[in-house]
Amino acid sequence: MAHWTMPRTPSTSSGSQPRWGPAKPGVWGYQESSTYLSLTIQDLPNLDPRFLNEPYSDSVPEDCILGTTVLTVTAMDRDTGVNDNISYSISNASVPFAINATTGTITVSRPLDREQLPSEEVLLEVMAYEKNLDIHGKVAQASTLVAIMVTDVNDNKPQFYHCSLTSCDFSTSAQNNFTGNIIEHSSSRLPVSNLSIVAHDPDKQGINSNYELYLEGPNASAFTVSPTKIMGTGEVQLLVQDPSSVDYEISHVMVVQIIANDRGNPMDCCSTATVTIDLIDSNDHIPEFPQGTYYLSVVENSPAGTIISQNITAYDPDSGVLGQITYQLLPETIHNIFTVNATTGAVLVQNGSLLDRETRPIYYANLQAKDGGNLVGTTVLEITVLDDNDMAPIITGSYFISVEEGQNVRTQIQAIDNDEPGNCNSELGFKILPGPFSNNFTINATTGEMHSNEPLDREALQDEQGQMVVTVEVYDHGMPQLSTSVNVTVTVGDMNDNTPMFLNKSYEFSVSEDSPGSLVGEVEATDADQTEINSRISFQIQRGSGSSNFLIHSSHLGPGHYGGQLSTDPDMSLDYDTLQQKYFSLVVLAANTAADNVGDTAKVSVLVHILDINDEPPTILPASLQDMHVSENGTQQGLVHTLVASDPDTNHSLVFEELAVTCFKWASSAGEVCWDWFMLAPNGSVLVNSSDIDYELCDRVVLTLRAEDLYTEKGNRYSQNKTMTILITDANDNTPVFLSISETFVVVPEISPVDLQVATVKATDADSGPRGAITFSIVSVVLVEDNGVSRPFENLFKVVTTAKENSYIGSIQVASNLDGSLKGQYQVTVEAQDGGAPAHTAQTVLNIFTVDQSYRVHLQFLTTVDEVQSNSENIKAALTTATKAGVYVVAIRSTEDTRVSQVKGKSVMEAYFVYSNGTALDVNQLTVLIQSNPLVLAELVNLGLAVIGPGMVVKPTRETELIGIIAGLVAFLLIFIFIMTLVLVLTTRSYKRKLSAMNALKVATTFNPAMARQGAGIPGTNQYNAEGANPMLNLSLDPSHDLGFHEDSSSVTSMNSLDENTVNAPSDNRLKAKQGKVQLTDPTDEEVLVAALNLKEPTKTSYVNPTLTTTDL
Repeated sequence: MAHWTMPRTPSTSSGSQPRWGPAKPGVWGYQESSTYLSLTIQDLPNLDPRFLNEPYSDSVPEDCILGTTVLTVTAMDRDTGVNDNISYSISNASVPFAINATTGTITVSRPLDREQLPSEEVLLEVMAYEKNLDIHGKVAQASTLVAIMVTDVNDNKPQFYHCSLTSCDFSTSAQNNFTGNIIEHSSSRLPVSNLSIVAHDPDKQGINSNYELYLEGPNASAFTVSPTKIMGTGEVQLLVQDPSSVDYEISHVMVVQIIANDRGNPMDCCSTATVTIDLIDSNDHIPEFPQGTYYLSVVENSPAGTIISQNITAYDPDSGVLGQITYQLLPETIHNIFTVNATTGAVLVQNGSLLDRETRPIYYANLQAKDGGNLVGTTVLEITVLDDNDMAPIITGSYFISVEEGQNVRTQIQAIDNDEPGNCNSELGFKILPGPFSNNFTINATTGEMHSNEPLDREALQDEQGQMVVTVEVYDHGMPQLSTSVNVTVTVGDMNDNTPMFLNKSYEFSVSEDSPGSLVGEVEATDADQTEINSRISFQIQRGSGSSNFLIHSSHLGPGHYGGQLSTDPDMSLDYDTLQQKYFSLVVLAANTAADNVGDTAKVSVLVHILDINDEPPTILPASLQDMHVSENGTQQGLVHTLVASDPDTNHSLVFEELAVTCFKWASSAGEVCWDWFMLAPNGSVLVNSSDIDYELCDRVVLTLRAEDLYTEKGNRYSQNKTMTILITDANDNTPVFLSISETFVVVPEISPVDLQVATVKATDADSGPRGAITFSIVSVVLVEDNGVSRPFENLFKVVTTAKENSYIGSIQVASNLDGSLKGQYQVTVEAQDGGAPAHTAQTVLNIFTVDQSYRVHLQFLTTVDEVQSNSENIKAALTTATKAGVYVVAIRSTEDTRVSQVKGKSVMEAYFVYSNGTALDVNQLTVLIQSNPLVLAELVNLGLAVIGPGMVVKPTRETELIGIIAGLVAFLLIFIFIMTLVLVLTTRSYKRKLSAMNALKVATTFNPAMARQGAGIPGTNQYNAEGANPMLNLSLDPSHDLGFHEDSSSVTSMNSLDENTVNAPSDNRLKAKQGKVQLTDPTDEEVLVAALNLKEPTKTSYVNPTLTTTDL
């Protein structure tokens, strides 16, 4: 309640109010009076409370104990007269703090974790409430903000995550196992590919989030981790440290542990990431980069497309498509920031907004070069992100200095920087860049004054011009630092201050004997003086024993480099055999021609060895060329013989060479069959090269060979050509083989005495010697008769074995008398057996046809027995031509031994005519065939054939002879009467018969024998029958046509009818009496016969009627 004192207006006694009235008549005025009134004002709660000492802020460390006091807020009731009690509360929800409602003290109510808070500052809204309601019936209140800083405590260890830095989610669980790969023997500082590791320490303050990285494990020494220290979060790379340890052949997999150690948290400091690195095996001919690591730089925030490196190219020795290279950056995660031109290899910026030096100052990438064959080469790119500084120092002037050898040099490098003066970007510093001569000079880093460290030596310079180029870099102190470099070229003059020096302390050469003028060797010496006149060297041989045998010539090999070519004197010849010592010891001098002192000479000892020349041909020892034996069928393998050769030279290397292989079987060439049977090795070993050695193909192999001296230097290197014979030893590995015989065997029992050869077999055996000897034997004999019945026989035939050339012949002979009445064929089984053990056998069956006596033919000749015997071969040949049958002569005897014939023959030939199929001709068939061949007929007549008749097989008995005589007399009487009758008739008609004969001759000469049906003539007539048809030829013998010798039906038989057919041979001009013994009944008939038989060209027109016999005339 307030107490106030106020002045009061005086009042009237009546207590009336002041009033207005005239003070004077006609004048109005105000009247008043005053007094003091004391009032007491009572305070009411109409104001809100107010916080004192605002604003409120304080800090508290995380992880502090619950109940820790942070600070105290104070509020008061602005209604001082009321001064109501104040209570406090925090209006924020879910804050880790509490406030005492009475005192206003703020304490920690829940555990504090700085890493879980969205910010290190926590703002609390604290409310102050009055206990009683205000005059409006409401709660009087006020609020204030309290800022509490939660300070970080190092309570977290770093963890590893599998992600990229831009996309990591650290709320997920950390990982301890990672995998990557790298090519074996990758270059140092090359990162492991396909490895995305991010290390993260959730502590917020910088010092608490600092931790270091290092490696442990069995393969830790092969790699290094980059970076080695991280603050908070960073990408982790494994880099190759020891390329030799990264070896795929030693281990396909390498394991390292990355240790992240937070040294500020000793209680829970470390995390481990186990990295399994799969090594990739490399291959040959991969693209190669000139450098293992390229150190590149790029200014941060550079625009996309900025070229970082334009010409990082790889070289691939492959050609064509395989040598075409494409480029790619690895790992894939770096493609968001950098890219590479696949063709040129230029490295470019992909996204410059990601280039933040404060986040990551350096990048490591793997530049991969892949050729057309998918072989890959790599190099490491170390890309440094530079801070932005746009003005580099500018160097004024150029620097070319000349100085004499042995003097010092001094110069001043001047430069300016157009950056803002007084700024560290324009403050210059000087330094000499590393180079060949950087250690020879010193420069003041502040003033740029450069001088040599010692007097300059011209000989220390490799440059022909004597120039030393030193690169001086002028840099500013900006961030990043920019610099400019300049070359300072110092030319040093030369002085002759060096003595020649031989490259070797001594020399040792060799030269062949008898080689005048030959180069022995070359000594070399150098002079360190750099000018040609000061470094010129000449050589000479110091006089001594044997020095006159050699010459030396100087030659210029290069700057300050000379050679002395030592050679033998062209007029001297060194003989190895006459030298007591086989070497010469020389001293060669090297003198500087421009030296002032005579003593500026170097000397060296030269030892020259005299070598023997390999000039003698080798010789093959005859003892090693003796014949050798090798069994057939591959029973011997490998080494079978060794050839030996010699060479008189001291140094030789002999090899054998096979020139030719000749194959023989017996004495004849066997072709190429044995060419691969044997092999001659260079060392002289004769080896069996095949299991197909076959004695039957080749029994003798002749190798033509020679020896060669590979070290021959002069003359003939080859020996004389020699031959070595390899004899193939036979084995009993072949079975006898019967040779095919096209001959058909026929036996005529009548003329087959014991020991007569009736058939032959022939067999061979490819084996040699006793193993190839064949013995024949008869296994069985079976007679197969015409009616199909088989009858076995024993001891009927025998076989005799004989050797002939390369085969054996078995002669099948009659062993006992054969039965001539048997008809059919003998089947004789013959066996051939060789002489080997065990023996081999083979069998064959022979068919021997039998000819019985019914086919015996009687041929009567007008010549004597001796003449027939002498002409027997011609007679048999003619008969064979006519019959195409085999002619088997039984006997040739005189007619005295035979029955009487009308033709007075002198001899008789008895024979069988047998075909190859075993069939035989009888007399009728033989007659037809002979008459059908006019030429053969004429030839036989010329050889004396007169009559063809059946053979006399059985000698008649007395009774038979008596009956025959009586029958003959009766027949003779009848014939005589008949002949006399005919003579009378013919005499009267002789002229007409001549005409008839001529007509018959005309018909005969024009008649085609092929058109006639041939047949056997009926004796005494000109009629024919078919009884004598040849069973083999299947001749159909029909009676032939009548030639018109009879004029009427009564003349149907020949008046010269005989029991036998009589043949007269024609002569060239006339019939001679000795050629024709037949007496014609009419002399005039002889003219007709002579005219028919004297035709000289039977090939044009045949003069013989095949159906006509001489008896018809």
